This record gives sequence, structure tokens and C-alpha cells, in this order.
Amino acid sequence: MPEGFCGHAAEVNLSRMTSLVLPGSPPIDISLRRSARARRFSLRVSRLDGRVTLSLPERARVSDAVAFARDREGWIRDILSVRPQEVRIAPGAVLPVEGRPCVLRLAPVPRIVEDGAGGLLVPQAAAARTAARVETFLKRFARDRLEAACNRHARAIGRDFTNLSLRDTRSRWGSCTSDGRLMFSWRLILAPPDVLDYVAAHEVAHLVRMDHSPAFWAEVARLMPDHAAPRRWLRDHGQELHRYIFRGD
Repeated sequence: MPEGFCGHAAEVNLSRMTSLVLPGSPPIDISLRRSARARRFSLRVSRLDGRVTLSLPERARVSDAVAFARDREGWIRDILSVRPQEVRIAPGAVLPVEGRPCVLRLAPVPRIVEDGAGGLLVPQAAAARTAARVETFLKRFARDRLEAACNRHARAIGRDFTNLSLRDTRSRWGSCTSDGRLMFSWRLILAPPDVLDYVAAHEVAHLVRMDHSPAFWAEVARLMPDHAAPRRWLRDHGQELHRYIFRGD
């Protein structure tokens, strides 16, 4: 992450500014986040939604902030250029289900079903609600797969979890609390099955070890000896699972 030191006196105070724009094709909107603890400028570009954030001290100067961003414009555009293209879920869209590309097709069916040819048939009577229906279908599918995987791994280590919930998380694929509550991103159902199984094994292993020590990884290896490959897949391709847009915002 690029960083640089800011100037001292504030010729123009940024206390009321929340963003700035770098001109160009396309223009780059940059959100400003002021912090009393910040001692320097720092830039962050989200690989998930493309949001650019500039953190800066409270009494930074406008000219310094703009100059800092301009000096790093090439870096910002490079990051944005390799960000996966968004796919809005609608009839005709293609999205992965358990790692396999599936085409969404409208059909006179009462509910979403597989078409036998690698696609999904979506009720044509509710075409306008395709995205919402597909999201609901995927969440149910994800819960079924994750509950089965977690139950299997929990039996293997002789521990029980107390709850399993799903969210659309951005910063983590799963979590485990000290009282045995498991949480997972439902988007894991878009990944290959061994990736979902790895995340399930990882979180269930936390029922034994609430850390990432060698002993913890030994538990993961006991549950899933070949976990290195799906772990690597998640690191290399996980962000691509967030490019599928199910809502209008």
C-alpha cells in the first residue's frame, strides 16, 4: 500500500470534505477518511467493489491530498483494471454453482430447478425477481452443503457446534466463536466443492483450537489432508465470487 508523509500546517482544512475526484478516463472517485491517529497519507483500493479510500490526518492540506493521489494514479488505475468485471444476475446470466458455470434460463417452472444441461431454470412468471430468487436458492443450497460438511467434520473431532449462520461477508469466509457458533459466507456455494469443504473444516477445527498455531493446522490436516489446494484456490480466486451482483445497489 503506497504511503507518504503529509505536510504540517493546514492551509485548507479537510474537515468538511468527504471525497475528491481525479480527472481522467474514467474519473476516479476517492473517499476521504480522516483520523486523529493517522500520521501519514495511505491509499487503499478494494478489489471487491473498486472503492478507493485515502486515509489522512485531520489537519492535512487539500493540495497535499490531491498531489499524493495524483502521484499514485497509475497504481490506482492498475489495480482497478484487473478487478473482475461485475455480473448482474438476470435471465441469461452465467454464474458458477459449485464451481460449474450455470446459465440462468426462464421456463414455465414453479421453482428454480436444474435443467440437466448444466443450467438453472428460473420461473418465467417472476422474471423480474430472478436475482432475488436465485440468491434465495443459493443460500438454501449453501446451508445444506455447509451443514453436511460441518456435521461430518464435527463428528470426526468429537465436538459439537451450537449454531450455523450464513452472511454475505466481505472480509472473511467463515468464523467460529468460543461458544461454538459457526458463520460462513453463502457465496462459498459458488466455489468448487472442495473449497467449501476446506472452509468448513477450518472453522470446525477452531472448536478444538481458537488460534492459527501449528496445533490448529494439524487439526485441519486431520480433517482434510489435502487442504492446501482449496486454500490456495480461495486465496487466488476468492475475490471473484464477489463480482456476482444480486441486488440493485
